[in-house]
Amino acid sequence: MPDFATTKAMFHIPKGMIYLDGNSLGAMPWATAAKVERTITDEWGDMLITGWNKAGWMNKPTDLGDRIARLVGAEKNTIVMGDTLSIKVYQAVASALEMNPDRKIVLSDNGNFPTDLYMADGLCKTMGDDYALRTVEPEAVEDALSEDIAVLMLTEVDYRTGRMHDMKALTAKAQSLGIITIWDLAHSAGALPVDLAGCNADFAVGCTYKYLNSGPGGPAFIYVAPRHQDVARPALSGWLGHDAPFAFDLDYRPGAGIERMRVGTPPVFQLAALEASMDIWDQIDMQDIRKASINLCDRFIAGVEATCPTLTLASPRDGTKRGSQVSFRHAEGYAIMQAMIARGVIGDFRAPNIIRFGFTPLYINEADVDGAVSILKDVMENDLWDKPEYKIKSRVT
Repeated sequence: MPDFATTKAMFHIPKGMIYLDGNSLGAMPWATAAKVERTITDEWGDMLITGWNKAGWMNKPTDLGDRIARLVGAEKNTIVMGDTLSIKVYQAVASALEMNPDRKIVLSDNGNFPTDLYMADGLCKTMGDDYALRTVEPEAVEDALSEDIAVLMLTEVDYRTGRMHDMKALTAKAQSLGIITIWDLAHSAGALPVDLAGCNADFAVGCTYKYLNSGPGGPAFIYVAPRHQDVARPALSGWLGHDAPFAFDLDYRPGAGIERMRVGTPPVFQLAALEASMDIWDQIDMQDIRKASINLCDRFIAGVEATCPTLTLASPRDGTKRGSQVSFRHAEGYAIMQAMIARGVIGDFRAPNIIRFGFTPLYINEADVDGAVSILKDVMENDLWDKPEYKIKSRVT
């Protein structure tokens, strides 16, 4: 087991705060500010436009993609960074539909993150009346697979409850029926071991501002299996996905391999922030993260259930079926979370009634868990949440 006390010291956590929201926005490594400052002053400042070559800016989307690949069980040269997760979802769904032209249905579950559903539904409406997004309950996905479905699009870890889909089993069954699979790893990458190659996944997407700590607005990534890279046509034909972007041809030719999934100009400063975090992640084994995560989550569940009987567990009790987060339900969930935040425990709220806590072993330990349980107990026992100011909803919950 790695020394997580050492990694905890690598992150800026404000004094007196217990930060249990790394599943929504990761904490900042201390090294990030200096890394971004050097990129601004030494590279942009001194090199100006020559930084694209001298500082290697143009190569960073694939270089960092290869570093993330280790964390998600992907082959080399199968992941590229850039754009937002919504854009990468759109790319993956568009490519997958085009690769399965005799079918018109995208299947997902109704617990999927809304933006994934919005992007798929919007694309289907653009393509015509024959195309449709179909959603079912998460538990019903396997039985809903059939030969009329073109694409199965799922988020491996449910953003609200942490419930996990079985990637390997669902991918195998879907592919046996001729369905192309897309996995959203937004709540998986950096939270638990993923084996894209071993599961024979077709496409995957994910973000880096949660467990991978690239900062707000950090770039997303897309994975395309090697067997698809020369046939998957990028629907968003951006100039950096062109085979020769600086030839400035008027006709689009997709680049080779994963490069074709590039769209716009790389976000150089955000990639620099991600590099600072990846310098930490390069030292970490995901199996160690998973073991520590389950222990922390189990400890939190036991503590809350022993002291807060009016909260109902929303997450799977079995840690092997749960991501690196724990959620509880309560009718006054929003006010409860605001009372927690006022006392230095940062989690978040998801409508209609879920309070959500993320556990990131890189900077969360057992003392943090016990401290959070103690504060939640006080909030619940003494109805500290029952104040008007805690019931006024902010724009971000």
